[in-house]
Amino acid sequence: MSELNRRDVVRAMAVTGVAASTGCLGVSESAPTEQSKVEMTKNPIIEEVPLPIAGPWPTLDPFLFCVHHNDQYPIANGKLGPKASLARRRLGQDFSGLDGWSMYHGESIPGFPRHPHRGFETVTAVKKGLIDHADSLGAGARYGDGDVQWLTAGDGINHAEMFPLLETKKNNPMDFYQIWLNLPAKNKRVPPRFSMHWANQVPQIKHRDKEGRSTEIVLVAGRLNDLTAAPPPPDSWAADPNNHVGIWRITMVANATWTLPAGIFGLNRALYTVKGSSVRVNGKAVKSRLRLTLRSDTAVQIENGATPTELLVLQGKPIDEPVVQHGPFVMNTRREISQAISDYRRTQFGGWPWPASDPVHGTDPQRFARQADGRMERPT
Repeated sequence: MSELNRRDVVRAMAVTGVAASTGCLGVSESAPTEQSKVEMTKNPIIEEVPLPIAGPWPTLDPFLFCVHHNDQYPIANGKLGPKASLARRRLGQDFSGLDGWSMYHGESIPGFPRHPHRGFETVTAVKKGLIDHADSLGAGARYGDGDVQWLTAGDGINHAEMFPLLETKKNNPMDFYQIWLNLPAKNKRVPPRFSMHWANQVPQIKHRDKEGRSTEIVLVAGRLNDLTAAPPPPDSWAADPNNHVGIWRITMVANATWTLPAGIFGLNRALYTVKGSSVRVNGKAVKSRLRLTLRSDTAVQIENGATPTELLVLQGKPIDEPVVQHGPFVMNTRREISQAISDYRRTQFGGWPWPASDPVHGTDPQRFARQADGRMERPT
């Protein structure tokens, strides 16, 4: 499968014309069990793959795509865009990272205007900043600052993801992951839908090692220790607990130690070293910006170095089906890709009920989600 890239969205468009565990729980100071000590004697690292300087990271089935947007946007201009010259940027296709930020496909407000998807899910986990969602079903949302959005594209949807800059007296940093999770063949044509997991519905584990140094694990998806993340959409591969899908964002203070527990045999498990100087994985020194493919049935002791470190774990049972992708369409056969292009030309996946391709939701910072049927949701 060729590597997916969000830039392919524009190319494709040219061609195609909640109950949840909540709170900061799970404080742990317990020592490893005898079983975990035995498991940690195995070499857990199967492969080390460097992460690219920019763009999407290499992923393993059932994941298709992972990108970390970490933009240091300047103060806003009062119109939800950056108060800075855009003259050096290739507007509409700005992935330059100039001055620490990009406009992406936005022209006055950074983000990704209207574009289609079919055949997979996007999981957007925001640590800092706000995202404005709009879609062809008529649904809209403003979310961020710890929230998670699941969008099941299924049979086909148009959506926009814009990054409104609200602060006119201080900078507007943005930090989030977008992860594409594949759908099995039987669910690729399910009705599209989106759902929100507000920050207070996203469980966190706060672990302290024997020296009192902390590690925080945010459960975007899956189960870890005694906590389970908020439930994924019903048609998701992650909805079946037997698939053991996990998306965990991990932050370690300097010199902290934490053990990633063993899972079951046969999962694809990837540990991304995102930020920091270095860590030791079962005693092996590992640099930053790597994907480590790990044995899923082996516990992994992680010892942080002298600076704070951020890690990401993506794991799951592989779907193990053929994957054919064309930009924002991911199916099982080329014939299905041709059908997706034809369907988009014919139906526009429901059209676009918004007055612009890059809609934003005003200057009120309050987060909300409005479903296609008009139901309003807000974080509690």
